[in-house]
Amino acid sequence: MEERLQKILAKMGIASRRAAEDIILERRVTVNGQVAILGMKADITKDHIKLDGKLLTKPEPKVYLMMNKPRGVITTLSKSEERPTVREFLKRINYRVFPVGRLDYDSEGLLLLTNDGDFAHAILHPSKKISKTYHVKIKGFLDDSQIEKLQRGVKLEDGMTAPAKVKKLRKAEENSWIEITIYEGRKRQIRRMLEKVGHSVIKLQRVRINGINIGKLPPGEIRYLTPDEVKKIKKEVSNEKR
Repeated sequence: MEERLQKILAKMGIASRRAAEDIILERRVTVNGQVAILGMKADITKDHIKLDGKLLTKPEPKVYLMMNKPRGVITTLSKSEERPTVREFLKRINYRVFPVGRLDYDSEGLLLLTNDGDFAHAILHPSKKISKTYHVKIKGFLDDSQIEKLQRGVKLEDGMTAPAKVKKLRKAEENSWIEITIYEGRKRQIRRMLEKVGHSVIKLQRVRINGINIGKLPPGEIRYLTPDEVKKIKKEVSNEKR
């Protein structure tokens, strides 16, 4: 059966659908010897589909991982001589997986990795409104009016943010911890939201994605998701309109 190439690449565990589109636009994919274009369809059982000159064969089993990304690590599989990357923590994993979204270099916490493109697509697609919860240490203390602004949405240079959930966790002498839940994935979104209401971020840790908790997983460690954890997000995949 013919399918769009980006969907085939996602099923093969190459990348999410969105990232697969970029791979096609980079002219890295060929179908039966011809350079593929966006929107092209193919049949994995009949056509010879190659990525970077390597023939794509039967996909590997679906793999779902959780990593506690340390601060100071780049969320990329590309090599970097200057700074450590997620790639360096995957040496013991026998499957090719990719990160689901990103965590900033200065941020830490829960990062999902998989070779299931549909799974990644469901988490990243804005229409699914997958919740992502963070514990944030900020300079100063949020007052009620600032919390209300965050909960309503704040205007950033790339538009209004969706309403967030915010609650206070604890205080110190000059700073405090808050918990914030958002349903988007803009670049450095939480840092920009808090700066907009007058507070800079000292530390930011993602602790939960759609009910999947990082728990006591040590920084730099990786574990497989449990069947129940996978099911929590796969529910979103099955509900997606195609």
